[in-house]
Amino acid sequence: MTTTAVRRVLLANPNSNTAATGRMVAAARDAAPDWLRVEGYTTAASPALIVDDAGGEVAETAVAVAAGRDFGGFDGVIVSAYIDPGIDRVRAALPVPVVGIGEASMRAAAAVGRFSVAMTTPGLVDWVRRYAERLGLAARLASIPCTTDEPHALMADPDRVLAALDGLIRRAVAEDGAEAVVIGGGPLADAARTLAATSPVPLIEPVPAAVREMAARLAGEEDR
Repeated sequence: MTTTAVRRVLLANPNSNTAATGRMVAAARDAAPDWLRVEGYTTAASPALIVDDAGGEVAETAVAVAAGRDFGGFDGVIVSAYIDPGIDRVRAALPVPVVGIGEASMRAAAAVGRFSVAMTTPGLVDWVRRYAERLGLAARLASIPCTTDEPHALMADPDRVLAALDGLIRRAVAEDGAEAVVIGGGPLADAARTLAATSPVPLIEPVPAAVREMAARLAGEEDR
């Protein structure tokens, strides 16, 4: 598709961490075509970092409330936390495409082959497994390797995050037969970009995967 019309897409961070929103917006803009303008939104009523089911449920409600109040006027919305909290309620509230970084990245990985999701939040492993089942991707999911360090402390040290995720990637390939690995976290956008260069299998970055899916959907609308 050739287009000159600028389309505005909101990247909504269900974590209440504005620095993480900035990193994800930067990753999204790097992946976006020149006609797609990405703007960021931080969900203030959510946890600073979603680390368990309880936090995910708080984020679901916060995102749904924000969608009805603040998400109007955009051509599309990206829900940018790995468990895609509140995505069904956002879709019900808005007449535009809504893409989650979790669903987009798992679909992209499944297109490669059996995949693993490397995570730094042990309390969300079961949620991600259930989500893969809901998306019809359970047969493609090889494993969900996860760090064991306290998530907030780990995320405060970028070098530790890189080393830990690198180990998870290599373990998933060697022990679980993963043919692709997803870095399971929107706030891990910088780490995902760095590790992509050294991963032994295709490394799926969730934010760019969601941007590519959104661009394809918006392009399809213009082609109709």
